Amino acid sequence: MGCCDPQGQHQARVSHVTPLPFIWTHLLMHQPFKAAVVQSAAIAFDNPKTLSRMKELASQARSEGASLVVFPEAMLGTYPKGSTFGAYVGGRSDKGRDEFLHYHRNAIDVPGAYIDELAALAADLRIHLVTGVIERDGGTLYCTAVFFNDKGIFLGKHRKLMPTGSERTIWGFGDGSTLPVYDTPIGKLGAVVCYENYMPLLRTAMYAKGIELYCAPTLASSDTWPASMQHIAIEGRCFVLSANQYATAADYPPDYVSATASDVDKPLTRGGSCIVDPFGNFLAGPNFEAAAVLVAQIDPSDIVRGKYDLDVVGHYARPDVFQLFVNERPQAAVQSNKGPFA
Repeated sequence: MGCCDPQGQHQARVSHVTPLPFIWTHLLMHQPFKAAVVQSAAIAFDNPKTLSRMKELASQARSEGASLVVFPEAMLGTYPKGSTFGAYVGGRSDKGRDEFLHYHRNAIDVPGAYIDELAALAADLRIHLVTGVIERDGGTLYCTAVFFNDKGIFLGKHRKLMPTGSERTIWGFGDGSTLPVYDTPIGKLGAVVCYENYMPLLRTAMYAKGIELYCAPTLASSDTWPASMQHIAIEGRCFVLSANQYATAADYPPDYVSATASDVDKPLTRGGSCIVDPFGNFLAGPNFEAAAVLVAQIDPSDIVRGKYDLDVVGHYARPDVFQLFVNERPQAAVQSNKGPFA
């Protein structure tokens, strides 16, 4: 697979897979398997080199037996750690506008050429693949998680509903139309990105969709992040796979200006990736030390074992007291009588 031009042509991958009989699919979904979270930096503002790094790390995870590989938030498209984009209350600088232009050009189209490359990677390694990207849609950028099955089929995406703090300067808001949980042979797969994980109602919506493999790509690397992942695993009685970047100033261009920059060896984002079982036990990590590929054995039966005494959208719910409404319709700014404008 060669690196691609993000503006180039792309080909949709079409599935011709014959479905397995129900009984075999049902049995397969209850077999233990290995999953990996990749803790690595993107090569900032260089998607072809970042993609090459992702291929190497995914291959390493596969060589260790992983059937599911989860990468961090914003791997393709870059997380501009410490950038201000010239924004201040009441105005934006010309230099900041040029910085946004550069960032916009580095984002990727979904679907698009890089999505095809990732699909081919998933197919070649026979892995389910989840990664964060920065998605370009017209003049707006979104922090997005994309999903692929082990046949190389692009399953779809989740756009981050609520960018955090200054991220709102550069990213748009997702809506309820991209809150997927995909029913795959290894389990029900979905993702919640970074600080979205602190939105209780979003988590509840994912639990109601039956999420079993709860992916949490992130750039949050506080001491308390792993505890939050433990809480979610217990609350949802699901496996939580949180992948964070481990990035230093050396992963950014030499002329990159960051409000948080220090010496070249001190991490700008220090990891904290982990895999947690439905009882809150760490199966791998948390790792705050270095770049790493963390692999753990997943036993899907532990999900049901855990729900014996806690199913927050089932026997432990109180719908007579609390109910949640989720609006999953696309929220287009302009619509015609034929539907939303493209």
